[in-house]
Amino acid sequence: MRLSQGFVPTRKEDPSDAEVISHRLLIRAGYIRMLARGIYTFMPLGWRSVKKIEQIIREEMDASGALEVHMPGVQPAELWKESGRWEHYGSELLRFQDRKGADFCLGPTHEEVITDLVRNDVSSYKQLPLNLYQIQTKFRDEPRPRFGLMRGREFIMKDAYSFDLDEAGALKSYDIMFEAYHRICKRLGFEFRAVEADTGNIGGTRSHEFQVLADTGEDQIVSCPACNYTANVEKAEVQVDASARPADAQLGVMTKVETPAKRTIEEVSGFLDRRASQFIKTLIFMADLKPIAILVRGDHEANEIKIKSFLATHLGHNVEELRMASDAEVFEATRAPVGFAGPIGLKIPVYADWAINGLVNGVAGANEKDMHLVDVNHGRDFEVTAFGDLRLAREGDACGRCGGPFDAHRGIEVGHVFYLGTKYSDALNATVQDEEGKKRALVMGCYGIGVTRMLAAIVEQNHDENGIIWPMAVAPYHVVVMPMQTQDADVMEAANTIYRDLRAAGVEVALDDRDLRPGFKFKDADLIGFPLRITVGARGLKEGQVEFKARRDSENTMIAVAAIVDHVAGIVDEALR
Repeated sequence: MRLSQGFVPTRKEDPSDAEVISHRLLIRAGYIRMLARGIYTFMPLGWRSVKKIEQIIREEMDASGALEVHMPGVQPAELWKESGRWEHYGSELLRFQDRKGADFCLGPTHEEVITDLVRNDVSSYKQLPLNLYQIQTKFRDEPRPRFGLMRGREFIMKDAYSFDLDEAGALKSYDIMFEAYHRICKRLGFEFRAVEADTGNIGGTRSHEFQVLADTGEDQIVSCPACNYTANVEKAEVQVDASARPADAQLGVMTKVETPAKRTIEEVSGFLDRRASQFIKTLIFMADLKPIAILVRGDHEANEIKIKSFLATHLGHNVEELRMASDAEVFEATRAPVGFAGPIGLKIPVYADWAINGLVNGVAGANEKDMHLVDVNHGRDFEVTAFGDLRLAREGDACGRCGGPFDAHRGIEVGHVFYLGTKYSDALNATVQDEEGKKRALVMGCYGIGVTRMLAAIVEQNHDENGIIWPMAVAPYHVVVMPMQTQDADVMEAANTIYRDLRAAGVEVALDDRDLRPGFKFKDADLIGFPLRITVGARGLKEGQVEFKARRDSENTMIAVAAIVDHVAGIVDEALR
């Protein structure tokens, strides 16, 4: 590509709405442009990199035995009603009607469509195992689209779906995809972790997220260096210290104290000169519209995913909806305004994290405006319906597998693999005949990769103060050739020759033949992120040399004109192996 004929509108200033580095740099370097909130156009350079990511994914999916299909983005409501998700998926599902009044949605995912496809054309165990995938545009009406491509409404996704006769086969398919995702992430140069995770709206019983480590990541994950157990903080198992307080603990006399206008743990702890870890935080939730109290230590955070799982075990059935109570609902359950609720005297079920069990002389809300209680103790002053692991894991917590201390990271979720079981095949009656002629529900897995999110994640891990630093595998071009004096015939002849010879050698090369100041062209090259740069100048040519620089290096080297093509081709070939 000759930049004089290209469409690479770079910018000096950061976009005003950009919060993360990938959003800023992809806009400034001319890779994307926003059409509407969370909806982006991919410019020529950006689209080249997206297609390279897709190709790596496609190669690994094909190598794993998956078969590519392409399904419609518009989906009929009937399928979603059949699976039960039309009512439960939420406002992210963009619903609309056609001219005849029939209900449709823009596909945020394709479990229903693929299950319908397979149930109509797969009837025997002899056609299994089967894994079908696509790379396609999705739409989810995010309530707060932000961070550029990392949380958009329209995005490109690879989604795959496996079908097996039994659980053993399905778990084997899951493991094949798990390994394929590892290879994809390694080929893209990511520093990443495969993280045990919750299944969310997709459903199922087993899942892993592939998290790219980055300070700007939305997700919090913990990992144990001792045993390599890694999970997001909602899923992470914390080694529980279920011990009660010591028998010889000196219990204070519970006393009510005034805490005027002090609602938060931080405000009350400062006012009373008590550590946050001494507080009993009382949170009122609505579990299928019924109020419950959840107690966690003041320095801990309640974990809704763990709470929901705990309630399913304790109550014997799944809670369909768990949410924080409104101010009015809190008052009805506790007779206290928000910020002053406590566990004493409650007439609703009270569930507590294990850390509450050993707490001595705690601080709790008094269920009265501007009042708290000090020296509160479980067993004497209030009772708990049941204890459980109900909090978010954090750095330093004991690993639930081996007891070692957790390290904490932030991550960008770029992939997710799920074991679905028969959730969708049961709902949509997708069955096959087994060897004995009996009908059996297909056992499914699903596997997603955010293609355009990967583009942003690569930039988050590969940049400096001057711009993007693309890994060779996804760079829009491997090398840029930069003639310094575009009016000098010898310089332009040498630059054009190198450009042609590199193309003939299979190197993807851009020629910056724009009649601009050298400093401007250097800044653009760094901003765009070409992995390699060849600078052709009149002074160097007199000695038969050109200047070579790798984007990640700080120093330039002079290389003979006759050797530069082989030198660059060798570097590119080695990087792409």
